[in-house]
Amino acid sequence: MFKRRTPWLLVLIWMGLIFFLSSQQAADSNQLSTGITEFIIDRLSGIFPEISPQVQWLNHIVRKNAHFIAYLILGILLVNAFYLNGRSGWNAFILALLISSIYAISDELHQTFVPGRSGELRDVMIDTAGALTGIGMYMITWRRFKKEKT
Repeated sequence: MFKRRTPWLLVLIWMGLIFFLSSQQAADSNQLSTGITEFIIDRLSGIFPEISPQVQWLNHIVRKNAHFIAYLILGILLVNAFYLNGRSGWNAFILALLISSIYAISDELHQTFVPGRSGELRDVMIDTAGALTGIGMYMITWRRFKKEKT
């Protein structure tokens, strides 16, 4: 029973983290991503000196990649929970993708109520692409592992 519930607990914790980050007001969210961007620029400016003036552009890339990676992880966690609870193949794929997409839509809707934030269809598409990538990676890895085991 513990083996079946733990993956779902991880899904809920990750969804909670996404919700928490989406609840940040625009200034706080921007400060977090700008801090990450500045860290990246500090590390890369010795190799690529021309990168320093590109803070706004790189910050935009960091923010969109954060969406993609957050939902890539959500997709992995969801499909893993389905696999460990007896659903696999296309059934797990479709359910994990459907839940990820619905959560992405609800997350963007939620952001419309947060001061300075907005909900964007583009972000739903990035989130869904991240989830799709994570689910696909999981399923490919699972099949390879399963083949090697037999």
